[in-house]
Amino acid sequence: MRNTILHAKLKEHFGFEKFRPHQLEIINTLLDGQDALAIMPTGGGKSICFQLPALVVEGITIVISPLIALMKDQVDSLKANGIQACFINSSQTESEQQIHLQDLKDHKIKLVYLAPESLSYLDSAFSQLTVSLIAIDEAHCISAWGHDFRPAYTNLGYLKNRFPSTPMIALTATADKATRKDISDQLNLINPRVFVASFDRKNLSLEVRPALDRVKQIIEFVKTKPKESGIIYCLSRKTTEELAEKLQKKGINAKAYHAGLDSRIRSKTQDDFINDDCQIVCATIAFGMGIDKSNVRWVIHYNLPKNIEGYYQEIGRAGRDGLPSETILFESYGDMIQLQKFASEGLNAEVQLAKLERMKQYADALSCRRKILLSYFGELVTENCGNCDICKNPPAFFDGTILAQKALSAIIRLKETEPMPVIIDFLRGSKNAYIYEKGYQNLKSYTIGEGTSWYDWNQYLIQLINLGYCEIAFHDQNKIRLTSLAKNVLFRGEKVELSSVQKIEYNTKANIESTKGKTSTALFEQLRLLRYDIAKEEEVPAYIIFSDASLRQMEKKRPMSEEELIAIEGVGKAKLEKYGHAFIKAIIEYQKNKPRKVKKEGNTYKETLSLYQSGMSVAEIVLKRGLGHSTVISHLAKLYTDGNAIDFSALLSEDELHKIKIAQLSLEATGALKPYYDYFEEEMAYDKIRIGLAILEREIKI
Repeated sequence: MRNTILHAKLKEHFGFEKFRPHQLEIINTLLDGQDALAIMPTGGGKSICFQLPALVVEGITIVISPLIALMKDQVDSLKANGIQACFINSSQTESEQQIHLQDLKDHKIKLVYLAPESLSYLDSAFSQLTVSLIAIDEAHCISAWGHDFRPAYTNLGYLKNRFPSTPMIALTATADKATRKDISDQLNLINPRVFVASFDRKNLSLEVRPALDRVKQIIEFVKTKPKESGIIYCLSRKTTEELAEKLQKKGINAKAYHAGLDSRIRSKTQDDFINDDCQIVCATIAFGMGIDKSNVRWVIHYNLPKNIEGYYQEIGRAGRDGLPSETILFESYGDMIQLQKFASEGLNAEVQLAKLERMKQYADALSCRRKILLSYFGELVTENCGNCDICKNPPAFFDGTILAQKALSAIIRLKETEPMPVIIDFLRGSKNAYIYEKGYQNLKSYTIGEGTSWYDWNQYLIQLINLGYCEIAFHDQNKIRLTSLAKNVLFRGEKVELSSVQKIEYNTKANIESTKGKTSTALFEQLRLLRYDIAKEEEVPAYIIFSDASLRQMEKKRPMSEEELIAIEGVGKAKLEKYGHAFIKAIIEYQKNKPRKVKKEGNTYKETLSLYQSGMSVAEIVLKRGLGHSTVISHLAKLYTDGNAIDFSALLSEDELHKIKIAQLSLEATGALKPYYDYFEEEMAYDKIRIGLAILEREIKI
């Protein structure tokens, strides 16, 4: 019985027909009063694990979220799904906070979002509230072993002491075993059930490129995606600003975001990105946590990330709607040196250095990248993914023994005292000042590698380091030194296999041509613009109205009735009532000049008409036909606009119709019902508004 109710709530409020892996099990764990720790990838549906049980339990659900700037969007998204929620944080006035507190006491709110710093403010109010569930989002922030430690989170352990019998769930997208245990210990969770969902985001393509002319590469890449949102992560604040400026000069709508900017600028940039007014954000890792924007189509790492956990969470911000999305990571020797320095000087240096090394191994890998990522999180797979650069373009190997011997000999000649750039200059016979100042031009191996390009030597040396023949002395000016394995190549005839260096080729025109017709159609663009207009009217992000995935399904299935529209993934009852009329109207308008086969729909509409004209009420038709109430109203509204004789006097008075007509003159509406609902201060039902608009639409036709 409980599962039936949960499935009904899932469709009604979130628009989904079935649960994703682990969701139902997690929800039932919480409803059974047990604590839980959920490790689920970004876009894996973590929020539903606490939002849905909040609807079926008495009392309120407290959600701890790290970023107050994003709470409004999370609450707006819940409200769009017909769920009463609020947030309380330092951005509000005291009177606003008091209103929310009173709503909580009056049982008008089911979920309240709080920053960890705001808990003390609510502590006295807790005694007057029934707290039925506590959710700690982005729970990795509590662990010093994690990748985004936040001191304010360390105070959250008191919640379990304050509410010992209240189930608590901690959620995060990435956490290794040590971090998971630390989260559980810090939060005082009681024998929590641990759920680790699959980390396999099949819709994300994975690619690593050498950081050669990366600005040029990024510009060429972005030009092929003129209407797609993306994030570019940079290591330093300065780089975010410089890169954003370079993109702007090329006519690309990009902005910088980092913690050093004025808070108003950061908020404006974040809002513009969320609301589709800014295409690209060049950001440090300060940007992105908690952002629910589902239509980010690509993520680029301008620099090598510090660890796989952070990298995986950041690329996870692309393709949250499940549609194909791209990720690119640029790797450079200089990044590794800088990150090595940062890690060695920070907290838990040994752990952070080890995690950095794993990150580098991933970037340098010559085998399926997804297998490496999944194995890091303890998920072992045997099949290659087919959606990473290695799988798509497997490296070709050749006998690189001679090249290896040349490189290792050069390192010996230079007495293992020089970094990689000098070694390459020496191999190629460069005549620069440093070489001559040191007298290296007089050494035996000088010019021994002059037939190979600087770029290729750089890649071959990196491979030799990865193979273990030489290493970087990070604590000694990044000098390249030989390992014991080098003797096998130099003196014992050991063969070395190297992979051919793949060059990045630019062909912007071809790329742009190849993407035409694939990313959008006329209908998709119309629906996207309709979504944008409605979002502007309601002052919420466009993805809160409907995700790209929902629009793609509408584009494919062309729903022209509420019965068909509610079958679309992501369309629940609340969104059907608010936005269904506008989107159905847009699709009908698009299709009006095209023949459409009418099968079952023609009969189902006629049956509704016949029953209503025989004197049955809407409620009786609902029971007899097993349809939803709003579906029957939709049938009647469409039948009326198509010219059928229907008496609506029992459903809508002349006075109410007059009020709707006045509202129509006052509103510059897009066809959505929500502006009318707000206009009437929620005192006129959606059904009446829909019928009234149908009557007015037919009057215009006549």
